[in-house]
Amino acid sequence: MVYKMKVAGVERDLKLCPLNDRLSIAAFVLFGDVELTEHCASALLRKAPAFDVMITAESKGIPLIYEMTRQAGMNRYILARKGVKVYMTDVLRADLTSITTQHPQSLYLDGEDAAYMRGKRVLIVDDVVSTGESLLALENLVTEAGGEIVGRMAVLAEGDAQDREDLIYLEKLPLFHADGTVLA
Repeated sequence: MVYKMKVAGVERDLKLCPLNDRLSIAAFVLFGDVELTEHCASALLRKAPAFDVMITAESKGIPLIYEMTRQAGMNRYILARKGVKVYMTDVLRADLTSITTQHPQSLYLDGEDAAYMRGKRVLIVDDVVSTGESLLALENLVTEAGGEIVGRMAVLAEGDAQDREDLIYLEKLPLFHADGTVLA
């Protein structure tokens, strides 16, 4: 089963994936889709408040933030990693439970990236916001690093995220019953 969607002028069929025996979500994946990534980055930048640097969580937001950074004529973005790498020092940590991973995880910010963000206007970017857990973890990292959050952006807002007044997004993404019908 698929859900046909048009976002940033590009139409795609999103595969429906069951979360449990009652609920399914539509898989929105930018990996490997250059056209969709470029269009979404451009559309988000047109809506973005003034910022100095962007941050996203590993990994599905990476192509989007890369393209947004490139189109904005900037040379650096910040990535919160899912694990600590050997080159990371003075690491900051934020815990979360994402709807797509369904188990507790943590995001880690390298101390050098935290120092770079300090005192800067930071735009938080993600591909899809659903429960808001990833956004909250990123907010905690930015705040702990001393950055000023100037906006939260996503390509799609899913479920209750559609009602957030602090989230700038391009399109709404419904949740689905197990049979593929839209959850009212």
